[in-house]
Amino acid sequence: MGNDKTRKDTVLALSPVPLYTQIKGILRDRILDGSYQAHQQMPSESELMASFGVSRITVRQALGDLQKEGLIFKIHGKGTYVSKPKAFQNATELMGFGEAMAQMGYETFNRLISSKPVAPGAAIGERLGLAADAPVMELKRVRYLNRAPISLDVTYVEKALGERLAKEDLAHRDIFLILENDYGIALGRADLQIDAMLADRVLAKHLEVEEGAPVLRIERLTYTADGRPLDFEHLYYRGDAFQYRMRTERIHPQEK
Repeated sequence: MGNDKTRKDTVLALSPVPLYTQIKGILRDRILDGSYQAHQQMPSESELMASFGVSRITVRQALGDLQKEGLIFKIHGKGTYVSKPKAFQNATELMGFGEAMAQMGYETFNRLISSKPVAPGAAIGERLGLAADAPVMELKRVRYLNRAPISLDVTYVEKALGERLAKEDLAHRDIFLILENDYGIALGRADLQIDAMLADRVLAKHLEVEEGAPVLRIERLTYTADGRPLDFEHLYYRGDAFQYRMRTERIHPQEK
């Protein structure tokens, strides 16, 4: 290990690649391959200066770039630490949060904040295909990943369906799985709209972040297999702990 460390810590002064970029690449590799584990304290600036034989400003440039990438974070007066990997969900496959996280080995549970009938308003009523005066059921849940809050989910469904769902074990089961497995409602597709926002006081409280922290906001309208609107949601994810991923393919003009 000692020889390997010496080899890795060698940077090339004559290389066209800046020294801080070389150091950043070495440290990034160590984070990604698990040599530096999540929440482990990184070597101090002085230790990195001695290890790589470079100036403090060079080390700070490398660490600054790693922090911008979200791979490390600093605690004032204590040092620099490795960030935990972000959980992610594939946006190209319609799955419940718990269902998706279970496949990756994460522990999840939910806390039901409220379940109540509300007047949907024109926007929500239109999305669900309901009359303007038809009440809907609003279900609010804080979702936890490995025992830390990850999202606030606000779900709207037709009132009778919502009243049934409110009696289910929503602490441990996804609504999607209940709809399909218990109620025999086949799900088809969902329309998603994704943007970013800053946490207000309510979100900051539920997600245990600072007010003004970045939040990933998702609107999702889910349809049954026969194309009927079924479930409309506002999902608010912690920006520092979760991401949606998708793959897109180039469609050539002759294929259109």
